[in-house]
Amino acid sequence: MNLTLHNSLTNQEETFIPLNPPKVNMYCCGITVYDYCHLGHARTCIIWDVVRRYLQWRGYQVKYIQNFTDIDDKILNRAKQENTTMEAVSERFIEAYFEDMQRLNVKEADSYPRATHTLDGIKKLIWELEEKGFAYETQGDVYYSVSKFKDYGKLSGRKLEDLQTGASGRVNQSEAMKQQPFDFALWKSAKPNEPSFDSPWGKGRPGWHIECSAMVREMLGETIDIHVGGNDLIFPHHENEIAQSEAVTEKPLARYWLHNGMVKVDGEKMSKSLGNFITIRDLLAKYDPMAIRLFILQANYRKPLDFTDEALEAVTNGWHTLVEGLLFGTKYRDNLNWTEEAQSTIIKSVQDNFCQAVDRDFNFAAGLAILFELAKELGKEGNILTHQGKTTRSSQELRDKWHTLVSLAQVLGLEAHFEGIESVNSSILEEEINTLIEQRLNARKTKNYQEGDRIRDLLKEKGVTLIDAPGGITKWHWN
Repeated sequence: MNLTLHNSLTNQEETFIPLNPPKVNMYCCGITVYDYCHLGHARTCIIWDVVRRYLQWRGYQVKYIQNFTDIDDKILNRAKQENTTMEAVSERFIEAYFEDMQRLNVKEADSYPRATHTLDGIKKLIWELEEKGFAYETQGDVYYSVSKFKDYGKLSGRKLEDLQTGASGRVNQSEAMKQQPFDFALWKSAKPNEPSFDSPWGKGRPGWHIECSAMVREMLGETIDIHVGGNDLIFPHHENEIAQSEAVTEKPLARYWLHNGMVKVDGEKMSKSLGNFITIRDLLAKYDPMAIRLFILQANYRKPLDFTDEALEAVTNGWHTLVEGLLFGTKYRDNLNWTEEAQSTIIKSVQDNFCQAVDRDFNFAAGLAILFELAKELGKEGNILTHQGKTTRSSQELRDKWHTLVSLAQVLGLEAHFEGIESVNSSILEEEINTLIEQRLNARKTKNYQEGDRIRDLLKEKGVTLIDAPGGITKWHWN
């Protein structure tokens, strides 16, 4: 069976052939850390987490890199609003990112490079672009000369002449020194009272696009197997990455470009201005993390995903069906006289069907249909066992079916657990937790973030994770 995937670069479904099998180098454009992650981030991170899991399950050795953008106007604006620093804002929301992703069962990447940690590689790449004639300096700014790269537009399908027409008359004062209006910044000269870094062109900071080109080269090499991200990044971000990297290396930046579709809320694009902006923390306050994961995987990853409460409620019912199957072995172990020593195997025909389904451009929905068949069958046998004290299948057959379901569900990151009183850390009482949360909120109101962090770390040691929700509300759960 061959794995095929839809390559955005060719707009065709192609057989996946890595450069150096079984090794696969995979890069995901990550988060700009100025706020809590939203539903769109959840979709992106879950989709590529499952792609990575599936590739590993298929026998590939995946090196997965996802960056953090920690230099950005939005981060600086947040820091000014809170009378703090760019570093403090970045650290806070990077930590919040990991809290959210842990609850969604998203595995950590092999590395998380940051823009501030890649400055030497960024400056080296800009210098090389200058040397090759693809970049030019003007008054401390450095721009990429788009017209010098003959393949510009090959990912997005945009033509240079259309960009020239579309950019006409849209140059602002800060960009007045560009040679062409569609040229983009590689290095931005320092503005008064803003953080800046030394460079051959004077103090300043890197542009957004150059970060990923430098990180890919530094972490994975000149040509990688798979580059992924949301389809809103195709232009200009990924297009500019290609222009920057390939102008220097004269090699393809990535063999396969994969993009996930965007998220809508009740049929409209999600945005703060429309009042339909939903953070992951908003979602987790209402829905099971695995139901959210299931909701995202039931749709074609390349298509738009419309979020509605009705859709999440429906998928929650579907998750309950899967839970019945996933917990079958734990719930009925004694009834079926299962022991830890007993052997169980994945049913090859089911595994082959699952593989054949998902191999077609990561068709997770088709894979889920196979899991639901197993879960419904196990749920039915569980009901019969409960009411009649026996099953219609042999104990070994049921064990194999359950083991197959659990194993394949783990490929998709879907896991169910019994939640019992024994899982609660009783060394701290709820009253004490609420008191400490109140103290932390007061500390944060007075900008004493160090004290707030100390309280958060104290609670974490005692098995309590804090979730900062919008509106100044803090929720918590046991680890």
